[in-house]
Amino acid sequence: MILLTGASGFIGKHLLPALIKEYGQNNIAALTSEPVKEGNYLLHNNYDFPDDYFIKANLGNSIQTIIHAGAFTPKNGKQANDWEKCNSNIFNTAQLLKASLPSLKNVIYLSTLDIYGTEEIISENSLTQPVSLYGESKLYTEKMITAWADTNNKNHQILRVGHVYGPGEEAYQKIIPVTIKKLLQQQPLQIWGTGMEVRSFIYIHDIVKAILQAVKLKNNIGPVNLVSNYKITIKELINKMIAVSGSTSTIEMIPATTLGRDLIFDNSKMKQYLLDNETLLDEGLREEWEYMKAL
Repeated sequence: MILLTGASGFIGKHLLPALIKEYGQNNIAALTSEPVKEGNYLLHNNYDFPDDYFIKANLGNSIQTIIHAGAFTPKNGKQANDWEKCNSNIFNTAQLLKASLPSLKNVIYLSTLDIYGTEEIISENSLTQPVSLYGESKLYTEKMITAWADTNNKNHQILRVGHVYGPGEEAYQKIIPVTIKKLLQQQPLQIWGTGMEVRSFIYIHDIVKAILQAVKLKNNIGPVNLVSNYKITIKELINKMIAVSGSTSTIEMIPATTLGRDLIFDNSKMKQYLLDNETLLDEGLREEWEYMKAL
């Protein structure tokens, strides 16, 4: 049986039905803060449960794999340094690792690219130098899971998730959902600075495919960045969204006093082990546009 945490989050809402389809409803359980529509679930209140919680729920001896997707994820820049919420990532994971799960063999942890510094091209070999408490909390949790796995002779896999887009991300103050909302409301679009900063975005369905493949890995292959290597400037991205929407909106360029950094990734390890083909950006943007238009 696979236990999924964070089933009510952006990634979890897509991952849960995919797991059920792949392994069957009786082989999946969700540990979640709110009820889910599909499959079996257990509720938690900020991971405040006794060590024998899963045993008493008659699941403790069945769970062999945990996919730990549940975490505090900042919805904007200010939240990235909310020390109480960031600290919950460490505490909640510690609670999960202390639970009595006699048959547990494998933990897959969804981390973040925020653990890296400011290298020109980011790969798994880049220095880990978080610039926010959120990044620090996720890096410490990575190390905690690794130490736990080594001590208890368990397998584990760290997946560092990049800039994900797609249906369900509308709660976040990110460039794609924010721009789509403005297009739907026929509001003016703005770019601060030159708009020439480079970004890379990976579609939510590709993230799900990569996680499903990670479940099948027999051995730990070290951290893997789940990222796209398709590079696009912010200005090009917004023009693509205007084209997808069929809008006649124009872009107002607003001078900025600081230069934004490029975010470019090497995803060769992901392609080797977990995902050989990515969804085309135009296709993914069209799906997100149709989804948000129907909300």
